Amino acid sequence: MPIKILMPALSPTMTEGNLAKWLIGEGDEVRAGAALAEIEPDKATMEVEAVDDGVLGKILVPDGTEGVAVNQVIAIVLEDGEDASAIDAVSVQPARAAAPASDAPATPAPKGDIKVTPLARRVAKQMSVDLASVTATGPGGVITLGDVEAAAGGATTSIPSVSTPAAGDRGRIFASPLARRMAAQAGLDLAAIPGSGPEGRIVKSDIDAAQAAGTAVTSALPAPTPAAAVAPIASAEDQDVKLSTMRKVIAERMIESKTQVPHFYLTMDSEIDELLKIRARLNKQAEPDKISVNDFVIRACGLALREVPEANVSWLGDGMMRQFGSVDISVAVAIDGGLITPIVRSADQKGFVEISREMKNLAARARDGKLMPEEYQGGGFSISNLGMFGVKQFDAVINPPQACILAVGAGVQRPVVRDGEIVPATVMSCTLSVDHRVVDGAIGARLLAAIKRYIEYPPAMLL
Repeated sequence: MPIKILMPALSPTMTEGNLAKWLIGEGDEVRAGAALAEIEPDKATMEVEAVDDGVLGKILVPDGTEGVAVNQVIAIVLEDGEDASAIDAVSVQPARAAAPASDAPATPAPKGDIKVTPLARRVAKQMSVDLASVTATGPGGVITLGDVEAAAGGATTSIPSVSTPAAGDRGRIFASPLARRMAAQAGLDLAAIPGSGPEGRIVKSDIDAAQAAGTAVTSALPAPTPAAAVAPIASAEDQDVKLSTMRKVIAERMIESKTQVPHFYLTMDSEIDELLKIRARLNKQAEPDKISVNDFVIRACGLALREVPEANVSWLGDGMMRQFGSVDISVAVAIDGGLITPIVRSADQKGFVEISREMKNLAARARDGKLMPEEYQGGGFSISNLGMFGVKQFDAVINPPQACILAVGAGVQRPVVRDGEIVPATVMSCTLSVDHRVVDGAIGARLLAAIKRYIEYPPAMLL
């Protein structure tokens, strides 16, 4: 029987990705474990490997296709003895895990045990879908957006019946978040657009069809003015550039963070002259592993989070937060076209040389696009350091679902008062951005004070 090759879910939060390139062509021999194609989930390039031997019978999704949904069939492999005629009998609908076959109703998992992507959770809430009744098909039993949409279309899901409302009817309208944004940008009235999704839900294709037909009624409510309408007239030197997958992911997550996460900011100055002296001495002994100021900051944050575990948390939603058992620190690394945050695991248990080696390795592979998803997804705390660019102080945007991010500025010579006298000192400003839903001001202040204490007295980090 022909084998379906599906778009894989390369991380718990992945719902779609780009098919960058096929590494073999139709008719080529396929061996189990061999690479078939390159996939771009968001910030890296991964290879899809074959699980069975055979011949690549048909490619359904060509090179360069963007936005391929997880579990969509991208190719068909023929087993030994099969010919091309067997392809016609294959259904290419996205594969979904079937509900357990049992006469008795499935027992919903306890609420605290449900694992779900943030997007799936929001859509489930909008569509009144009980997550406890949703069958998870994502890696590790994670409920994905597709699972919620599948449950919404099932007979067992309790969702109010939705019919296409007449124009001007301002009752509840079911639409995907993307469809709502597109309609608002185009000035379309969702009440006048028929939905083709589960239970009449309006999806992206419905908005595209309405714009193409030109029949959608313009909303009576004032629509947001598109950015292009207020932009200056383009000149011959201007160029419109399509966003990369990475840049689109960054844009979506930063909008989510600044609109949904209640930020507050705390800033402290730290004198780093002692740190610079110790660093210079250690680097004489650590050849060729040069230790950076950022390595000291990572170590300081790791120890401070162990000292103030109340700040080592994240927001889960639905009245829940997660208290992390380990101190895993995400460190922002600039790469071509965007930013990525590889993770130093158990940073509180590693010395300066180990942190330095690990960060150099992670940063190099990040710039080459070779990081595995588990190496940059997750983490409980972030550090963003712009000091090497001469930035004195800045406020970083929290990376959801994390609750804190530390913005590190440059160490510069400033006059300080010491024992009643004005003396020069190298001062570095650090600003902690905090999610007020799970971390209060006093906890954030204790964490930042602990970071400052370790930075100003590095020998404490050697104990």
